[in-house]
Amino acid sequence: MTAAESSLPSGEPICEEEALARLRQSDDQSLQYYAAWWLGRTRSQHPEAVPLLRQALRQRQPRQEGLGVERNAVARNAARALGKLGQSEAVPDLLDCLDDPDHGLREAATRALGDLGATAAVPALCALLASGPLGAGAPVEGSTRLEEPCEALLEALGQIGEASPAVLSTLELFVNHGRPLVHSAACRALLQLTEEERWGQPLLELLQHPQLQIRRSALMDLGAVGWRPALDPICSTLAENSLKLIALRGLVENSRRDLPGQPDTAAVLAAMDDLL
Repeated sequence: MTAAESSLPSGEPICEEEALARLRQSDDQSLQYYAAWWLGRTRSQHPEAVPLLRQALRQRQPRQEGLGVERNAVARNAARALGKLGQSEAVPDLLDCLDDPDHGLREAATRALGDLGATAAVPALCALLASGPLGAGAPVEGSTRLEEPCEALLEALGQIGEASPAVLSTLELFVNHGRPLVHSAACRALLQLTEEERWGQPLLELLQHPQLQIRRSALMDLGAVGWRPALDPICSTLAENSLKLIALRGLVENSRRDLPGQPDTAAVLAAMDDLL
């Protein structure tokens, strides 16, 4: 990288070659941070992208060391990018992050493994959740976080799609979690894996939650699963039309098929037109 390139602000618009160059250098983590984000955001297919992102992921350091926080910030963006690029060769590196002391990195790696549909990750994800709401789902003292990134772990298991008894029993541990977003994530994953109506009803109830953030999350969860019985409740939810449209698009894109007794694709598209 030239001196001129290094002097550019980390958020300056760049091209693919410059993003790769910024990721290769190791003197300025802010440049690496933005480059990792850029490669994921643009879904780069350059042959060097995945190897460089994997290298950035492996360069993380313990938080107590001088560059630990910055290195882990780069690693978190690298993990997110690897999930978006869809290359399974990154799975071993992401699995190695699941026992990292950095909560944010564990969350980023978990979401990436879900995006990749990494069946190899299922035992490790279940193990992180095995202690249930009183362990993995317990609040960290002095923080808003839980001991483990439970929302991400639950959603990843649903995304991966392995509906084994071990996975389902792990998810059911969190159905009655006290935090609505964790409760929603557990029901979402169970609905995704089983298509049983009993797991969809709690999500419909969350569409009436007094907190807008919870209603928004339930919209996104129902869209992600593509559960067509949610069509009318989605349309009547007190939330932004833009989010309703995203959820309805999910009902079209993520539903496996039109089923008797459920709204068909034409009905969902008509509802989308009404919101525009």
